[in-house]
Amino acid sequence: MLASQSHCPPWTLRAWPPVLWQLGTQTPLHLKHISTQITDPGSGLVRTYGQTVWACRSDMGEAGLAWDWIELGQGVVAMADPLAVVTNLVLLHEEGGELTRLEAARHINVILHSLPWQDAVNQALDDMAQDQPGSTRRMGAWQHTTH
Repeated sequence: MLASQSHCPPWTLRAWPPVLWQLGTQTPLHLKHISTQITDPGSGLVRTYGQTVWACRSDMGEAGLAWDWIELGQGVVAMADPLAVVTNLVLLHEEGGELTRLEAARHINVILHSLPWQDAVNQALDDMAQDQPGSTRRMGAWQHTTH
């Protein structure tokens, strides 16, 4: 399923079957870069931004996370909104109860900050620039998929 998700819009992760992940008892998720979409490759009016998708297979099912990013400067990208991560992960506290979205956001962000996602986004931006001789940016959407 992961390979077939490489061209899915990031928000569709909410439709994936939920994956229960209990804090403190699970081994780390081995998330891999699936795709990065560049929504506005620098029109000059707004900063370049897009979405990135990461996923993995585990004993509990396939887990995915996606979030918006924005390019702050050449080679500098940041999460657009750390509280707006789309995922099918359902985090459980050590007693087995479900964490609220706000409680889960802290743990989700710890996971994201352990990923080399800025490198993947910058690679997508570099690939886009190489695909466009004589130009570093273009209008429209551009998709970069990890094979």
